[in-house]
Amino acid sequence: MDLLVIDEGTTSTRAMLFAADGLCHGSEQRDLVQHHPGPGLVEHDAEEIWAKSLACARTLIEDKGAAGRIRALGITNQRETIVFWSRRTGRPLAPAIVWQDRRTADACARLKTEGREPFIQAKTGLLLDPYFSASKIAWALAHWPQLREAGDDLCIGTVESYLVFRLTGGLHVSDATNASRTALMDIAAGSWDEELLDLWGVPRGALPEIVDCAGPIGETLPELFGGPLPIAGLAGDQQAAAIGQACFAPGDTKGTYGTGAFILTHTGTELRRSRHRLLSTIAWQLGGARRYALEGSVFVAGSLVKWLRDGLGLLGHAGESESLARSVPDNGGVYLVPALSGLGAPHWQPDARAALSGLSFASGRAHVARAALEAMAHQTHDLMTAFAGDGARWHCLKVDGGMIGNDWIAQDLADMLDLDVERPRFVETTALGAAMLAGVGSGLFASLEEAAGMRGAVERFAPAMTSAARDARLAGWGQAVARVLG
Repeated sequence: MDLLVIDEGTTSTRAMLFAADGLCHGSEQRDLVQHHPGPGLVEHDAEEIWAKSLACARTLIEDKGAAGRIRALGITNQRETIVFWSRRTGRPLAPAIVWQDRRTADACARLKTEGREPFIQAKTGLLLDPYFSASKIAWALAHWPQLREAGDDLCIGTVESYLVFRLTGGLHVSDATNASRTALMDIAAGSWDEELLDLWGVPRGALPEIVDCAGPIGETLPELFGGPLPIAGLAGDQQAAAIGQACFAPGDTKGTYGTGAFILTHTGTELRRSRHRLLSTIAWQLGGARRYALEGSVFVAGSLVKWLRDGLGLLGHAGESESLARSVPDNGGVYLVPALSGLGAPHWQPDARAALSGLSFASGRAHVARAALEAMAHQTHDLMTAFAGDGARWHCLKVDGGMIGNDWIAQDLADMLDLDVERPRFVETTALGAAMLAGVGSGLFASLEEAAGMRGAVERFAPAMTSAARDARLAGWGQAVARVLG
């Protein structure tokens, strides 16, 4: 029996089919259009998300002849992106506001000056930033009259919630990991918080029921796939990746390098409060019991290479960045601080703007490309320092995501962090984690630990840089960031 996964990301959505041993039988992908109606504004068409996610799953099942042998469906998704739809029709009532969107920066800054951040952090583990869903919902309710006019017909939820609603014909649920990213959930209690709902003006009746990440969550409509499929696993993309990397013991740490970069360190049953502007979040919830993690979020990672290619025309294709980085012995003093949509952890400066510094007539295209790739390790080192300050020291970094197929980046991370970096042969661990959850939720595995056999073989990168070279690069990076923060 196979496990079907819908992996709905920021720039594409896809379906993947897994065997119980972790072997991926196939994948079907469709690109998603990001809409930018103004500076700092990022939106999706939720109907496109639904149509393309469904098309990917149907095509994959048909191409692989998998009808009748799928045990369960798992879903993982871009977090914080928020969708508004009709309870009656299931159709979107407004654009989906994407996690990268910064339209609520002023509102968040105002609440911060009013001293509301400690209250929000204590309840949610999150900080006051446009990144999270609550301020996006408040903005939408204030600016899009059709949402207010919808009354009881309005449904609000993150992307997995919307997909489950459409797949089942009306089940309105959200798993605990996605709910924990809205800034509306008390993550210690495991429920929506009335004080937070009042603060943001969010109607409780429009929100989904919070459920476990694995179990008998619901069934798809029979007509969608030629018969009902159990939906048995749900998790936000970063938590799913941590599960796919088998980060089950306190201290286990993973880093996903996709559109953004996200580090999670498992803290077990302990809800650890950060003193260094990291996030406390739910790692997963099973049987009503929650496991927690500390998280550091970098807003721009793979999207930086995409911007160099599409926005500036400096790259012919994304893979060229590695060959350019290898073509020069060092960065030539060039640093790129990729604050294209503000700076995330540990700085949390939504108004910061990107900067390329240290240029001279000796600088070339290769130095800029190398500076862009080096920024991945530089930002990760900033996070490692913050995690250590919170008592969550890393011993090894398990990496995954689209960028990490680049051997140069994997080695640079090991060099700059002075840590072993572990990369699974199958790097799409986000989808794998959703498959593992679906396996547990459908009874194929008795526990996540048993499902960990799906992860397969790994490659290791050991640090090979002198401390003097590392310190010199970090000093230059610190100066570049200081100029951006100004």
